[in-house]
Amino acid sequence: MISYNPKEWFSFIFQFHKGDTFRKLFWVMIGIAIYSAVVGYLELEYWKLSDTSYVKNITIMHSMLGFVISLLLVFRTNTAYDRWWEGRKMWGSLVNNSRNLAIKLSVMLDDADDKDFFKKMIPAYASVLNLHLKMESISHELFEDKTLSQDHYKHKPNQIAKTMINRVNELYLQRKITGDQLIILNSEIQSFTDICGACERIKNTPIPYSYSAFIKKFIFAYVLTLPFGYVFQLGYYVVPVVVFIFYVLASLELIAEEIEDPFGNDPNDLPTEKIAENIKKNVEEIVY
Repeated sequence: MISYNPKEWFSFIFQFHKGDTFRKLFWVMIGIAIYSAVVGYLELEYWKLSDTSYVKNITIMHSMLGFVISLLLVFRTNTAYDRWWEGRKMWGSLVNNSRNLAIKLSVMLDDADDKDFFKKMIPAYASVLNLHLKMESISHELFEDKTLSQDHYKHKPNQIAKTMINRVNELYLQRKITGDQLIILNSEIQSFTDICGACERIKNTPIPYSYSAFIKKFIFAYVLTLPFGYVFQLGYYVVPVVVFIFYVLASLELIAEEIEDPFGNDPNDLPTEKIAENIKKNVEEIVY
């Protein structure tokens, strides 16, 4: 995720970063510019259409459809941002729940080995969840003395959650914790699985294909018909105008595409790796 100062807005105008839509759309904008120039040349120089031509009335269609495309893009952007923000809230909950679990275990447990076990396993859940959501390979050797099974589980966050629940149950059977404490710890660990499921729901349920495809087709059809009508009013100035309109509309769609899956490695995705590292620091400070 890109860190920035929102008050220094002049830097946004004159600087370009890796995730900037201008870089991604540059060659497409060049193509749109050439296309608009060709349309302008054909209408003004080759066909020499007059101001009374019916082609000039195409702008009426753009005026009618402009409001529609605005509504579609606003809905698209809001939907994508809701997914991004929900993902951030889930990881915020994971931070709080990890702290709460660590605080309770630190108070309830007396044995150093038990504390050391949870000091490693709680941060491991956040670290493995980060890799799991990014669909990256997860090493089975999490620690020097803890190895996860390679055969029985493919869902590593579930495996870690089960390992923690199993250890909590052993503590109860050994009478190191009471039944009430078992219930409390169980609910805390259960919240980890709930968070994992919510994140998987966001990642595995993208915007419906037909909806996303329609917006892209609509934008291109809208932009490609712009030069035909506006060349009568703008002349060859229609080239930069059409390119700018395409840049605005296409950028909104690209931004929505990027943030609707907030668990990747794109510049605007959530800093889940950094959050996992902070969870590790917090747990190590609490459990000692």
